[in-house]
Amino acid sequence: MKAIQLEEYGGPDVLKVVDIDKPVIGDREVLVEIKASGVNYADVARREGKYVVPTPLPFIPGAEVAGVITEVGKDVKRFKPGMRVVSLIESAGYSEYAAIPEMTLAPIPDGVEFTDAVALPLQGQTAYHILKTMGRLEKGETVLVHAAAGGVGAIAVQLAKIFGAGKVIATASSDEKLAHAKEMGADHLVNYTEEGWELKVRELTEGKGVDVALEMVGGDIFRKTLKCLAPFGRVVVFGAASGERSPMDAGELMRRNQSVIGFFLPQIMKNYEVYQNSFKELLGYIESGDLQLTIGGTFDLEEAAEAQRQLQGRKTMGKLVLTT
Repeated sequence: MKAIQLEEYGGPDVLKVVDIDKPVIGDREVLVEIKASGVNYADVARREGKYVVPTPLPFIPGAEVAGVITEVGKDVKRFKPGMRVVSLIESAGYSEYAAIPEMTLAPIPDGVEFTDAVALPLQGQTAYHILKTMGRLEKGETVLVHAAAGGVGAIAVQLAKIFGAGKVIATASSDEKLAHAKEMGADHLVNYTEEGWELKVRELTEGKGVDVALEMVGGDIFRKTLKCLAPFGRVVVFGAASGERSPMDAGELMRRNQSVIGFFLPQIMKNYEVYQNSFKELLGYIESGDLQLTIGGTFDLEEAAEAQRQLQGRKTMGKLVLTT
């Protein structure tokens, strides 16, 4: 089968097309013919050797896959060949086949496309659990979503509304991206490349600040996001795209009863019931039409380097997908 592999850390060009054997499944695994693979910043971090856990070489990136089961292990109970499934995996999603543990799979409803389903394992689940599990969003609260036209951001804007947020403030780096966030349901728009954007956020909340903020850039964006928080507000950190460290004044957090919360999806996956329930809920939102997914671009598997290049260039909106 074909796969995309890196043998050294570096830029997009280290991603090479290779021919390797199909994986051999274990007793509690299934073999999935991959139809769609998600492209994420985590894949970029893996490629650059900057991921939160070590990336051994050689390495096949790709954590989100959707496809059709072609073979099942002898102890698999819930799935059969021919079923359409989606999953979050450790690696090897940039390939034509993957061996996947039964416990991580979710069935795809008939009305949901592979390219939509594959937006959920990482970005959909991230948005869901940042808002509900970690951010503890309550009805009527105000939410600040950075990079609101991106994969996580566009879903988070919609989920915040579904979960009962009173006001969603979306930030992005261009008028085009802000317009997309508006289409997703954002109430107010802020360009975070403009000086003093954090003051505008506070103005939009009549000086109170936001109750929940999603932050994945780090550095100056993180520091200014803290200034946007209301008393008892929560910043949920799920990345550091800028590569900058984010020092903070713990005393200021104490004075205003604010929280900075870290989020790492693999920890959620350890709780099977929570992980499966959120998957089912998200797929249901797509099937019902309550959640609209933006596919920012589809690429052939062999074009993985170009897909990552476009993702890093921040010129895309929505989800980037590799197809086989």
